[in-house]
Amino acid sequence: MSKRDVIQFEGHKFLKQRLVFSILSQRPVRIEKIRSNDENPGLRDYEIALLRMVEAVTNGSRMVISPTGTSVMLKPGIIMGGKVSVDCPVSRAIGYYLEVLVALAPFGKDQMVATLRGITMNNTDLSVDTIRTATLRNYRHFGIEEGVEMRVTKRGAPPKGGGEVRFICPVVRSVRPINYTDQGRIKRIRGISYATRVSPQTANRMVETARGELNRFIPDIYIYTDVYKGAESGFSPGFGISLVAESTTGALITAELCANPGDSPEDIGRDAAKMLLNEIARGGCFDSSHQWLALLLMVLGPEHASKTRIGKLTPFTIQYLRDIREFFNITFKLKPDPESNTVLATCLGSGYINVAKKTS
Repeated sequence: MSKRDVIQFEGHKFLKQRLVFSILSQRPVRIEKIRSNDENPGLRDYEIALLRMVEAVTNGSRMVISPTGTSVMLKPGIIMGGKVSVDCPVSRAIGYYLEVLVALAPFGKDQMVATLRGITMNNTDLSVDTIRTATLRNYRHFGIEEGVEMRVTKRGAPPKGGGEVRFICPVVRSVRPINYTDQGRIKRIRGISYATRVSPQTANRMVETARGELNRFIPDIYIYTDVYKGAESGFSPGFGISLVAESTTGALITAELCANPGDSPEDIGRDAAKMLLNEIARGGCFDSSHQWLALLLMVLGPEHASKTRIGKLTPFTIQYLRDIREFFNITFKLKPDPESNTVLATCLGSGYINVAKKTS
């Protein structure tokens, strides 16, 4: 198969990862039948905003969207980085767009400085707290450490949003391979309990019940309360909690929950703690929310074997591996470990080099 062959897919699911793979592998992609049988066919507002953002961070990308919006064709350009400003529709959280920037930013021409505005946390996408405290820290396993920064300047709860985050990521020439199979034992739990436009006591009530669940297992727990007032608190009232458990070998396991109308802070704190315990029980060096990042950076590593341990594969990860095979022609060797109910994933890197990076 030549590099210029167009890879074809159908349906709106997994659009985000296919755009990322297309740009990193420099292979054009056509996605058809996007909600073609739906009452409201075609791309949604958040998907169009995503395409616009991809166009803004790359140079030379050509996109063709059909008049009905049911098919999109992308001929990828090179990742530029630089200053980017994105106004995210409130139908999805900022995390939806940040995941794409997290995957692309290290391989640009210039350091990326992105400002995103919208909803900072919902129950569909990764929250900005989890991205800041876990996703970006997972970079370090692959040699991306210096200068990665993210700041939450304003919070924005659903439905109206009004939050703002600033994401800074330097560029690297290549990532290093990993051999990271020891998941270790959980040594501490950290978290952030936030509240916007509601009583400051709300954040403390979530902390109390979350600690009540988790203290039975481990004493080293610290959950920060983050209460926003005035202009920094966005346009809607809301509260939620984000928890991160760290193991003795540096594995980060996350869980988060955001309140829906009518939820009590006690329920949110308790349910989030139980979600964290379930995630820890799954095992692995990367939790289910970050399996994709580990697999992608392993594929982009040098032409050496990379190996890691992940928990039970989610349906999303299974499709992710299939798409990696389509774009990069790389297949993972998956070996189940019945003793710990985890999976050992091994692959040979593609030898990706960021040729756009300026040599200092």
